[in-house]
Amino acid sequence: MTLAVSVILVVAGLVLLVLGAEALVRGAASVGKRLGIAEIAIGLTIVAFGTSMPEMMVNIVASAETRNGIVFGNIIGSNLFNTLLILGIAGLIYPLGVQHNTVWKEIPFSLLATLVLLFLVNDTWGGSSGVSTLSRNDGAILLLVFSIFIAYVLGISKVEPDEAYHVRVYSLPVTLACIIAGLVLLVLGARLCISGAVALARLLHVSEKFIGCTILAAGTSLPELATSTVAAYRRHCDIAVGNVVGSNIFNILAILGVSAVVRPSHYQTTFNVDTFVLVGATLILFVVMFTGGRRRLDRWEAVILLFAYGGYTGYLLYLR
Repeated sequence: MTLAVSVILVVAGLVLLVLGAEALVRGAASVGKRLGIAEIAIGLTIVAFGTSMPEMMVNIVASAETRNGIVFGNIIGSNLFNTLLILGIAGLIYPLGVQHNTVWKEIPFSLLATLVLLFLVNDTWGGSSGVSTLSRNDGAILLLVFSIFIAYVLGISKVEPDEAYHVRVYSLPVTLACIIAGLVLLVLGARLCISGAVALARLLHVSEKFIGCTILAAGTSLPELATSTVAAYRRHCDIAVGNVVGSNIFNILAILGVSAVVRPSHYQTTFNVDTFVLVGATLILFVVMFTGGRRRLDRWEAVILLFAYGGYTGYLLYLR
């Protein structure tokens, strides 16, 4: 497979993933509305988690094919892309002020998810060449913690205002068509992405981890990038930040949980550096929300996030 064909496969796969996620979210949200679920609950679950469906499908396929570097690289890389680059860009567009719950509950929950993952995957804390496993039992623990987060989200939906979320209801045939088309596009897009990414890694003589942490992580995070930047432009700050934080929680707890249930994945301890960077990025986000005595990400703090992501990318390039 040539370099051009590999790139085309990855790009085509990413396009199908984004289109598939959009179709699936529209169909699922329509079903939720028909069942009488509050729009705020739909927004905080179906819509928010729908933006993470590209990562979900890529990881399911990668797990089934034992592409462990992609399994972990895609998630850890996506979360760093979300936290540092997307919030950095959104914060430059407009300073992001957030509610009390986001700072004191959701960001710490995202940190907790990362620390739980770090604990579960390090069966041996030995040298850098050690190999641990994210087992099915570990996956079940991640999904259990995720269920706690879902209960929290549903609790919020009972007290938060409805105005930020508007769900369109389609006819039953259109709703079913959206769901089916979305699933088909997601599966096809994931397979194209994995095939192209593996070929790229071989042609460029880089690891699957590098491809997962960079190209796939950025590509599968395009829905989050679009959602948060548009939300920042429209001054919907809580949506801009909540979309990223919720996506990070979903990525670790739900996606890696499902991936481990599909097939346990070997975890190279070299990923610990990337995971600790993610812990640090989440802590930075938590701290900057208190500078100046306000729960807000200012533009100069957004620049710090962008520089941090640039430094991480430089580290990946150095080790590729």
